[in-house]
Amino acid sequence: MTSLRLEDREAALATLERLLLESWRGFDHAREGQPPLSDELRELLGRPLPETGVDAIAGLDIASAILDASIAQPRPRYLAYVGSSGLEIGVLADALMSCHDVNVAVSAGGADLVERQVLRWVREFVGFGTGGGVTTSGGTVANLTALTAAREHAAPGVRKTGMADRRMALYCSSEAHYSVVRAAEVLGLGADAVRPIPLGPHRAMDASACAAAIDADRAAGITPMAVVATAGTTLTGAVDPLGELAAICALRGVWLHVDGAYGLPAAATPTAGPLFTALDRVDSATVDAHKWLFVPKACSVLLVRDPLALRGAFAHREAYIPHMEDEEAHAVDQTLEYSRPLRALKLWLAFTVHGAGAVRDAIERNLGEARLLADLVEADDELELVTEPVLSAVCFRHRRVDNRRLVRAVQEDARAFLAGAQVDGVDCLRACFVNFRTTDDDVRETVRVVKDVAAQLPRSS
Repeated sequence: MTSLRLEDREAALATLERLLLESWRGFDHAREGQPPLSDELRELLGRPLPETGVDAIAGLDIASAILDASIAQPRPRYLAYVGSSGLEIGVLADALMSCHDVNVAVSAGGADLVERQVLRWVREFVGFGTGGGVTTSGGTVANLTALTAAREHAAPGVRKTGMADRRMALYCSSEAHYSVVRAAEVLGLGADAVRPIPLGPHRAMDASACAAAIDADRAAGITPMAVVATAGTTLTGAVDPLGELAAICALRGVWLHVDGAYGLPAAATPTAGPLFTALDRVDSATVDAHKWLFVPKACSVLLVRDPLALRGAFAHREAYIPHMEDEEAHAVDQTLEYSRPLRALKLWLAFTVHGAGAVRDAIERNLGEARLLADLVEADDELELVTEPVLSAVCFRHRRVDNRRLVRAVQEDARAFLAGAQVDGVDCLRACFVNFRTTDDDVRETVRVVKDVAAQLPRSS
């Protein structure tokens, strides 16, 4: 295998430029439906391993056709789940980062400074205050990393001796992300060690019930390892009462982690900022930059109050990883990964090129779009609002059709892409606004699409 010839490189880059521009132009406006995967592409994607290759231009064109027939989250009416906007400067950052292929596991020169600066910027943006942190691939790994540190904090030496007969517990909202349970499984606590705390007002964790659960476990000889507060639940965007939970954890000496993978960037906005006023009193927090900071996947940030906590959970000495006494701790001493791409570059460029103000304004617009959808639903006799938006997630239903069937029909129609959800046993549609390309007109059109598709379905009894 050899490098591309100079003329082939230039032709490939010209092709890539064309394909990127076509994609970006397409993402500027919603398109009327999702193109099907052609028989030709299906046949191609079923072929065995090729012994010889095609030229780079042909390969890029095929890859572009495959992606065009895939569901692309950057489209302005992709409102299912918590999507990624694919910010253009982040796409270019990924290309440049992959070209240099820097590994920020150990000392990597300027790349180390980029990651540290991004961590400082994110702390400032959301109001976390001082501390340290690392970048990771996503919220699940970030939560696991934080809870590994919390486990070592609760039971010093457990990373060496194992759980043995230790019994620990985690506390989270009954609507917390499953990554909390997954972390308990991986860390050896077991899923049964997760205490699902009932909901209080606005579908947030009941803080008094959390305190009672901690006290009951401690009285039974079980060590409370951590409370995981959710700052933007996946289902409804609820924000747990951070101030109350911070006071409860401080009094009892329990680690408080905030899973803000989706919602934490809203802490920077005037509208939602008051929900996050105690963020400077938590031990750790997660935010996925590939969600509401708009950059492409994958880029997650873990913030910690005490950087030494991560080193206590992960630091090690091996002959193949030299440690100089006067240098900063290596990333492999603070997280799970050894091969670490410079994920921070795309977020660094996003803040550098657009500025924090533009990012904040885009989040604020998304909050307004969620409110607009809720208002449009409430004003329509055919539709019903299931949950009031706390952040940018809105659950609603059609009064006269089977909503599970409606979700499938809307997705097949593909003029707008919504998720199905169930809130307190009620089937509904769920929209989540985390895309800088989405406009108020997209919100209005989404309502029209839902009603138009519903009109083609049989009325429920």
